[in-house]
Amino acid sequence: MTALVFPGQGSQRAGMGADLFARFPELTAQADAVLGYSIEELCRTGGAELTRTEFAQPALFVVNALSWLARAPELPAPRFLAGHSLGEYDALFAAGCFDFATGVRLVHRRGALMGRADGGGMLAVLGVPAERLPELMAGADRGLVDLANVNSASQLVLSGPTEVLREVSRELSRHDGVRSVPLKVSAAFHSRYMAEAATEFAGFLRGFTFADPRVPVLSNVTAAPYGPGQVAELLGRQIDHPVRWHEITRHLLDHGVGTVEEIGPGRVLSGLWQSARRAAAAGEDRTAGAAATAPAATAPAQTGAALRAEDLGCPEFRREYGLRLAYLAGAMFRGIASSDLVIRLGQRGLMGFFGAGGLGLDRVEKELLRIQEALGVDGSYGMNLLHSVDDPSYENSVVALYLRHGVRTVEAAGFTQLTPAVVRFRFAGAHRDARGGAVVPHRVLAKVSRPEVAAAFMGPAPAAIVDRLVGEGLLTAEEGRIAVEAPVSEDICVEADSGGHTDAGVALTLLPAMMRHRDAAMARHGFRRRIRIGAAGGIGAPEAVAAAFVLGADFVLTGSVNQCSPEAGTSDTVKDILAGLDVQDTAYAPAGDMFELGARVQVVRKSTMFAARGNKLYQLYRQYDGWESVDEATRRLVEETYFKRPFAEAWQETRAHHLAKGRAAEVEKAERSPKHLMALVFRWYFARTVSWALDGDPAQRVNFQIQCGPAIGAFNHVVRGTALEDWRARHVDLIADTLMTGAADVLGRRLPAPAAR
Repeated sequence: MTALVFPGQGSQRAGMGADLFARFPELTAQADAVLGYSIEELCRTGGAELTRTEFAQPALFVVNALSWLARAPELPAPRFLAGHSLGEYDALFAAGCFDFATGVRLVHRRGALMGRADGGGMLAVLGVPAERLPELMAGADRGLVDLANVNSASQLVLSGPTEVLREVSRELSRHDGVRSVPLKVSAAFHSRYMAEAATEFAGFLRGFTFADPRVPVLSNVTAAPYGPGQVAELLGRQIDHPVRWHEITRHLLDHGVGTVEEIGPGRVLSGLWQSARRAAAAGEDRTAGAAATAPAATAPAQTGAALRAEDLGCPEFRREYGLRLAYLAGAMFRGIASSDLVIRLGQRGLMGFFGAGGLGLDRVEKELLRIQEALGVDGSYGMNLLHSVDDPSYENSVVALYLRHGVRTVEAAGFTQLTPAVVRFRFAGAHRDARGGAVVPHRVLAKVSRPEVAAAFMGPAPAAIVDRLVGEGLLTAEEGRIAVEAPVSEDICVEADSGGHTDAGVALTLLPAMMRHRDAAMARHGFRRRIRIGAAGGIGAPEAVAAAFVLGADFVLTGSVNQCSPEAGTSDTVKDILAGLDVQDTAYAPAGDMFELGARVQVVRKSTMFAARGNKLYQLYRQYDGWESVDEATRRLVEETYFKRPFAEAWQETRAHHLAKGRAAEVEKAERSPKHLMALVFRWYFARTVSWALDGDPAQRVNFQIQCGPAIGAFNHVVRGTALEDWRARHVDLIADTLMTGAADVLGRRLPAPAAR
């Protein structure tokens, strides 16, 4: 197999492309019109202008592109395309992502923005693997230097303040066999110092529409092929992220590429390819990269063992769900896990669950149709199915809606036992294949924190529920027979201490126990397919992700960290609060939907009084038989500071709500029982605290109920000092890549090459 590669800035030279411009006069004219000067004259005369970024980048793109067009008829069909930094634009052009004129416009703007940056520099380091750099620099970098390029196992480039790079160079010169050479550049490219240029360029890219590559193109940012809809996002990130060229060459080798054709001036990439091939043939270590010199969220380079984010977790899980990573974003109720969040993940080879809990059916249907329009009915997305303890008819209606619209995957959350609704969803459409094997087209990913609930999902559906569904015509007889043979869920997500409803479990205890329950269930029921176990709760740092996989998790599912993203369906005020949290800034409060049962949720404590007030209301409910039994001073305090209205007025609002929902019996019960009436009004307050937070009501900030776990505090530490410190840059796919790539780096550095399962 063959790969085509395109060189980047530094390969330009005077006279390049001399025989190409006359062959492609129309394209040359297009370039001149975009640039406002003669590209042929620039390349022919060269001089000082060709060394300047704003001129070098358009010139090199044009020559690379014309070189490819000239040679294309004689070249074999490539298995992969790739380009070093600027050269990646030529790879995308060759893959059909945009036309020639658009490519010129893109690199013209990119070159201008990067050329405008000043201050800082770059230092080439030869003769040392990246994982040894921190040791050899001996602190001379002062935490101010980033790893900008990993060109080979022993050829690196650092970016940072010029004076600091001089100190690093002096320190490295003390070690035999290590050379460092300052590069003639105007700024610290591919580092945190280019964040402003990257942000501005990302805004510029939003004005373009790009096609997905027709041939796989390896990204400098991820060292993996571009996924659907990723062109603009990865080009925006490329400016301030490291060039992971060594990992790209390793990807080519690992995928059977035997020949590389370098298209454009120079033979730098050809030399790197030959070195990589020789190292592979000799069995030498082909890994490179170290996070020590780069911010974790900006440059999570792979190090140590040959481990990538794509290697983590269960390959079967990734394959069945059609994902590039064994990673999911869980549902957050009331649409906080929004359709925007689900769509963005689905377009980038990942998957999220829409937070349908607490929303009316009309809203759920509207958002579902929007997701399906963007991703397709069979795209990578899922919908939340939240157990409705006091309203099973709503749960049934949600399942009917999902089946009507062809939803294939749900996240079942909050279940204390199996219900007819979840069994119906799982086994509707089940049938036999030609060999008589059961085919179950719907997936139920069950989030559980208690062994008895997990055991229920790991087993077949109870016969009583199946008989009822068959009797009501909601399952066919064949579907019913399969329902008592196959597990209700083949993907169990073990939820440790998390935001929202939580049993405050500890992952180190829960995961091993649940895996033993899984093994016992499979043996008891004779299942041949392995039930997979995932980890959720507390997933806010790469180390936590790595720990989950070391414990044996097949996949991870995040929650709280995604609430602090541009795509999350909550207010900017809430996101500002979340971005300022530390790991100790959460507390437990009563759950409004299961108030009388004493269930708890984990919420933000900092900047809001909700946790204290919610616990006070639950104390009053436990202590008194009705509102009139509460002492007058406490009643006045609650009415004036919590409710901001008299209790009687709050009851009238509550009463009207229940009547509008067809719950007259609930109202009648409350009017007979003062204690139940008090509970309903308290639940009214809990519902309002959620709405106030979602709306960002400044007058009610002290009452905001923000369901969240300490994972967000951990993630805030991870991204401090990087572009993702600002939540407006924390797109949900970048959060995923930061956690997963960082976890691969942790495992690669600290463990002996764990094999993917």
